[in-house]
Amino acid sequence: MTAPTVLVLDDEADLRTLYTTALERRGWQVLATANVAQARAALQNNAQIAAVLTDMRLPDGTGMDLLTHIKAQHPDLPVTVITAFGGVGGEGGAVEAMRAGAFDYLAKPVDLAVLRERVAQMLASSPSPHNNPAQNIENAPASEHMLALLPGKSHAMQQVRTQLLQWARTQAPVVLHGESGTGKELAAKALHACSPRAAQPFVAVNCGAIPEALMEAEFFGVRKGAFTGANTDRIGFFQAAHGGTLLLDEVGDLPLAMQVKLLRALQERQVRRVGGTQEEAVDVRIVAATHKNLAALVASGQFRQDLYYRLNVMQLTLPALRDRGADVLSIATAYLNKQTFGAITQLSSDAQAWLQNYAFPGNVRELENLLERALASVNEHANALYANDFSGRAHSNL
Repeated sequence: MTAPTVLVLDDEADLRTLYTTALERRGWQVLATANVAQARAALQNNAQIAAVLTDMRLPDGTGMDLLTHIKAQHPDLPVTVITAFGGVGGEGGAVEAMRAGAFDYLAKPVDLAVLRERVAQMLASSPSPHNNPAQNIENAPASEHMLALLPGKSHAMQQVRTQLLQWARTQAPVVLHGESGTGKELAAKALHACSPRAAQPFVAVNCGAIPEALMEAEFFGVRKGAFTGANTDRIGFFQAAHGGTLLLDEVGDLPLAMQVKLLRALQERQVRRVGGTQEEAVDVRIVAATHKNLAALVASGQFRQDLYYRLNVMQLTLPALRDRGADVLSIATAYLNKQTFGAITQLSSDAQAWLQNYAFPGNVRELENLLERALASVNEHANALYANDFSGRAHSNL
């Protein structure tokens, strides 16, 4: 089988040679181009291109120009931009590219190991016939992942699944917003399960449950001897999620001091353990979840604006259960089937009517809690009947 082809666009000959050599050593074919016009011609004449790397500032345009062209003409082709503007603002910034559909960005100077890793991830997400079908999310049962984790046939949930499937093929940070109990963590798990990172760790962190004094150590790890009680080296959440997805649940609860450190880790893609002197490269996709209005927190000074822009590249609101119509019945039935191993396959008409008329302020979490208590009550009643029957039979036999 022919090796996949990567299109490289950079106007500096030395960098084109450097990138080409690094990729060819992994066995990939490379088409190196020096300007936007050459890159567009290569895309038109070579259907085997499976991934694109492009610099941002070019003699006849920008990497954004090429990205816009590719998203219009080849929407499934993954593009990673290389930019000296990794910050949240500025012309050719990373966030701008991600919002325009870029798979990811790399900040200059580019680490060649990271470059190769990013290309491997792009190839795994690309629908190119060169890819390993086991790694290709187009060939993977992505819809099954979504249905298993995010059931429901309502229009609102269909939109949620469609959006998550689209974003699964990029590395863009995502903010999941919604009321408590709407399934934000499940949505993050579904996004991860349908992405090229699915085989790597998924780490969920409740930002509101960590004491402020321990946050830096929990997020970035600790070196032995850093403080009293630090008897061994210990990794943090970022290192634990390396290669995979890190969910920052209730991100709006982070104190400002930790927000500064988190922003630096996201921008540099490196962390330093407490008590350490060396930076460690980390490769994680960030998904943030919150029931709070982050924009309002920014306006009130409780959340850093630069961190908000860094996290809020893509945003999705999970619908409340009361807005999902008949989904409440399908979720209830599926939950009962799972808990009773199929012994309960349907609800009574009275139960269905009550469930459909109740507002569920606690959303799906409240529904599951309600059903769990109902099952416990049923089981307790059944056990009582069994005990009474056994007692009666025992007495008659005496």
